[in-house]
Amino acid sequence: MLEWLVSTIPLWKALHVIALCIWCGGLITLPLMLARHDPAISQNDYRVIRHATHLTYTTVVTPAAVVAVVAGTWLIFLREAFVPWLFAKLVFVALLLVLHAWIGGSIVRIAEEPGEHRPPNPYLPMTGITGCAIAILLLVLAKPELDWITFPDWLTEPRGGQLPFDVPSR
Repeated sequence: MLEWLVSTIPLWKALHVIALCIWCGGLITLPLMLARHDPAISQNDYRVIRHATHLTYTTVVTPAAVVAVVAGTWLIFLREAFVPWLFAKLVFVALLLVLHAWIGGSIVRIAEEPGEHRPPNPYLPMTGITGCAIAILLLVLAKPELDWITFPDWLTEPRGGQLPFDVPSR
């Protein structure tokens, strides 16, 4: 691997951690913001809260999620970290993405169905997000062996096969 590319690992790691903090912090904050969507408040207050949740989701939380995933993917390949604890971590990252999409769906439904759609209890998504974040931290910091997890050969060994299609030449 190129020496200069390997030397960028600390930068990718810092970017990954910063983006992950913003992403998880935003995912914990958004359910609390959604809980403020009460049909009993004035139309102007509703508009302000709706606008704030939409902007937070689209300009802060979602870009942070993209940066965290891209930087994490770079780190996987730069460090060649194809180990069981990493695959377990990716399961929890996938759960974070599902929660991210669920919160985004709630934001859209509140905008499209004002007064009809009630946001979920904020403690439900916050518990899921916090649980995933703690599991990810434990896996990353402890790096457990997880030898009891067996993977099929096709997942652990290079196959050396051809792609199922012809690669066009230039």
